[in-house]
Amino acid sequence: MSKHTPVRLRTLALLSGTSFCWAMGGMAAQAQSTTTSEASLDVTLDEIIVTAQRRSQSLQDVPVTVTTFGDEEIKNARLQQVDDIAMRTPGLSFDAFPATQPRLAIRGIGSSDRGAAGDPSTAVFLDETYLGRPAAIAFDLFDVGRIEVLKGPQGTLYGRNVVGGAINVITAAPEVDAVEASAEATYGNYNRVDAAAFVNVPVATDVAAIRASGAWRQHDGYTDNNYTGGELDDQDTKSIRLQALVRPSENLSVRLGFDGTRDRANGPGQHVVALDNSDPLSGFWTVDQNRDYNSAETDGYQNRDTWGLRGEVNWDMSFATLNYLVSYRDLEYDAAYDFDGGNPTANVISIGGGNIEDSELFSHELRLMSPESSDISWVVGLYQYTADTVRQDRLELAIGGPTGTEIFAQDAELDSVAAYADVTVPVSDKLNLIGGIRYTKDKKTFNITTTESNSFFRVDGPFDVTAEESWDAVTWRLGADYHLNDNHMVYAMVSRGFKSGGFQDTPGSAAEAVDSFNPEYATQYEIGLKSQFFGRRLTWNNTVFQMDYSDLQTRQVNGLIITTNNAGEATIKGYETDLMWRSANGLGLNASYAYLDATFDVFVENGVDLAGNRISRTPKHKLVVTPSYAYTFNSGADLTMAVDYAYTSRIFDDNSNRGPERRAPTVFVDARLVYTSSEGDWAVSVWGKNLTNEVTRTHQATFLGGTFAAYNPPRTYGVTLRWNY
Repeated sequence: MSKHTPVRLRTLALLSGTSFCWAMGGMAAQAQSTTTSEASLDVTLDEIIVTAQRRSQSLQDVPVTVTTFGDEEIKNARLQQVDDIAMRTPGLSFDAFPATQPRLAIRGIGSSDRGAAGDPSTAVFLDETYLGRPAAIAFDLFDVGRIEVLKGPQGTLYGRNVVGGAINVITAAPEVDAVEASAEATYGNYNRVDAAAFVNVPVATDVAAIRASGAWRQHDGYTDNNYTGGELDDQDTKSIRLQALVRPSENLSVRLGFDGTRDRANGPGQHVVALDNSDPLSGFWTVDQNRDYNSAETDGYQNRDTWGLRGEVNWDMSFATLNYLVSYRDLEYDAAYDFDGGNPTANVISIGGGNIEDSELFSHELRLMSPESSDISWVVGLYQYTADTVRQDRLELAIGGPTGTEIFAQDAELDSVAAYADVTVPVSDKLNLIGGIRYTKDKKTFNITTTESNSFFRVDGPFDVTAEESWDAVTWRLGADYHLNDNHMVYAMVSRGFKSGGFQDTPGSAAEAVDSFNPEYATQYEIGLKSQFFGRRLTWNNTVFQMDYSDLQTRQVNGLIITTNNAGEATIKGYETDLMWRSANGLGLNASYAYLDATFDVFVENGVDLAGNRISRTPKHKLVVTPSYAYTFNSGADLTMAVDYAYTSRIFDDNSNRGPERRAPTVFVDARLVYTSSEGDWAVSVWGKNLTNEVTRTHQATFLGGTFAAYNPPRTYGVTLRWNY
């Protein structure tokens, strides 16, 4: 460990890379540790501790761009799901298609392929467990210790396919030395009713503890269906998490966990938002851009049940720490909805369908890590991940006649193994050299059939084929960090990431079905400066980077046929800055900004040269600003206020960068007001999201003469009461 690694490592509380550290309610915890006098108020920013490099480090010492969210900010800013994180993270984008199958992209690298033999390009980890299917990204952020968003390839230390970046969700661990409990209840518009609670109970002091948490989130639909009389875009989600920690000795600990999430909701509120006048079928559609209503033939449904088991063993030896992590996750997903959002009185064409998926995900990881006392920080490990996914893609189509159904039934098996090593060597008191390498081998077996169809729209007829393919790659990173002094660190890093190849989920023929697409690779060159000023009252971190992206996997549309192909090459250049400041008079500010220039260098789609076009779903500018103010009463109670302002520039949803598939710049404003008692045992907050009632499209696609889209949630607000023990 570098001698410049700070000795005092406080727990992460409020600091965040995307929202001001004095987020609502967080000031209470800080103010109680200081006096109420402004002259004596401690305004030093607490250190943020992260595990981005698989060991605990101060954020200011990590040579990686990381955005963090602490537990207080997660609670008080009502961060409940991954899309809440995306809104507050420059460089991270989120696409709901539908919301129960999210598409994430970091620094322009994401994937729209949700087929059984496809993979995400941006990985999500729950307590270091890789969630390898989009629909498996389902958990509640209540009782979460922190969230880390790592930007760029992380191919050395993390599981498979971390090409764009990784989102690490770290839940609160059981505590063996204290009884803790908390409960909160919320009521808001659209009949929102939320309830959540946790309890931590030591079973034997300093030896074992159990921690249990649960949450229930429900609200009425944001969209009224004028045709059925029902509601769309509603929510009914229940989550539970159980953990046990046993420390039979100072050197040995065992942590076991179970978590589960159950979603029940109607379909998304789809709309025909524009016409493709170049297509003769455009006259069959009726444009409907009213977010609050649609007239779908059916309300649809989105049902999801996912749960997981996790076990972790840590054994501290004299020369190293041995860590073993095993996990099993199960996913059952069933969704169907009206894609055009209309009925025969409005649309001559009817489009519907959905997906059914059953997945089992299993992983092992064995790591040997250097002890904390070691000057050289190192880790070596072995990793295995297997996935068995059975998925059905169903399209229902009627053009002025009876409805036909085309079904692609997929069965994919994946076996992935990897070995890796990473080391940080202090050359001097100020200079560290960093190097890492990982070897990965993936094998996929894939079967796909269309024999269950009664009509064929994308293929000529039935087929049933099986294919098998293997890919391997060496990924690595090489860099250095240099501490100019105790408050300023500069670093340079080159890292390479790899994402496995795969097979088509809706191929146009049997030949296309067995023809795999290639892996994609990204090499990132990054230079960063991490600084603190004015006695650590202000933190300002800056990063510039360039990513060379080859064989990127993109979704290409040709009529109703949507396939994943390798686009060629792209270059992604960018700059990110993050500033956190707080003053002695209770004022604070956080400002984060990302500039992203992501363009294709080589890309031909359907015979059209798209070189020079921007990569889809990638904004050029994203800005998040959070001013806040906290006031401490003589009684010791706190009143805190904060506003989140998030600006995102124009986005193209199609690689052609033409036509209606684009989103205008957006501005979202959230705010909250929190009163916390002098003892900190209860708090009440008044909050609002999307206060300006901004309207934007969260997903859109153009085919058969129309552009179909879903909208973001409208203005929401409510009151939350929290009790702490």
